[in-house]
Amino acid sequence: MSAQTYLAYDYPLLSVFWSMLLFFLWIMWFILLFRVVVDIFRDDDLSGWAKTGWLVLTILLPFLGVFVYVIARGKNMGRREMAQARAQQEAFDERIRQAAGTEGRTSSVDELAKLSEIRNSGAITDDEYRRAKELVLTGHAPAGQSGFTPPTTGR
Repeated sequence: MSAQTYLAYDYPLLSVFWSMLLFFLWIMWFILLFRVVVDIFRDDDLSGWAKTGWLVLTILLPFLGVFVYVIARGKNMGRREMAQARAQQEAFDERIRQAAGTEGRTSSVDELAKLSEIRNSGAITDDEYRRAKELVLTGHAPAGQSGFTPPTTGR
């Protein structure tokens, strides 16, 4: 038999696991390296020279540079990423609101909350609140208005 037939016997199972571990650690290393580089560019608190210094350190001494960066500035990496994700979500939500055309309108829940606040402040009576609530719930009030004008008694 040829030597190629016995290749599986020459590479034991533990060596396969060790090779897989090294391969996945290598992949994780590149993921961490790219995250650090992206965080360096994302950070608005760093000056241009500081960004250049961190980039040079991570390129010339990659293991040391990345580990020092994670130790020194890693605490805020997650915060910056969350802030960017939140800003992207808000921009997306704003774009959806514009596309849906609901930018200036208020929902019936908002109108009911405003009515409740007006009633609690004493500007309208319970009967007026009930009538205005019926208008809001039946949809007879124009969008953005609760269907009545509260009295201006100077309270």
